[in-house]
Amino acid sequence: MTLPKQNRIRIKLKAYDSQLLTSSCKTILDTANRNETKVVGPIPLPTKRKIYCVLRSPHVDKDSREHFEIRSHTKIIYIYAPSSQTIDSLMKLNIPAGVDVEVKL
Repeated sequence: MTLPKQNRIRIKLKAYDSQLLTSSCKTILDTANRNETKVVGPIPLPTKRKIYCVLRSPHVDKDSREHFEIRSHTKIIYIYAPSSQTIDSLMKLNIPAGVDVEVKL
């Protein structure tokens, strides 16, 4: 299945909260399906983990430490052969504040 590369939109979504990311993916899919365009995704990418090690005491006791972790979830959605109506409806979407959206044509 080879589709033309010129007529596609790649939407990359990043968030720390996986439920927020899933709900924003669902709204994007609903608007794309409402305009009857071909949609592939959401494709989940591996979760990235950042672990921070912090000393509990400011001066001594290097043996006592705490670890904190931040997970960033990412998903990709491809939209093939979008019409102008589809692009307009995607631009007017309300996406929550915790989700980072990256759009490539």
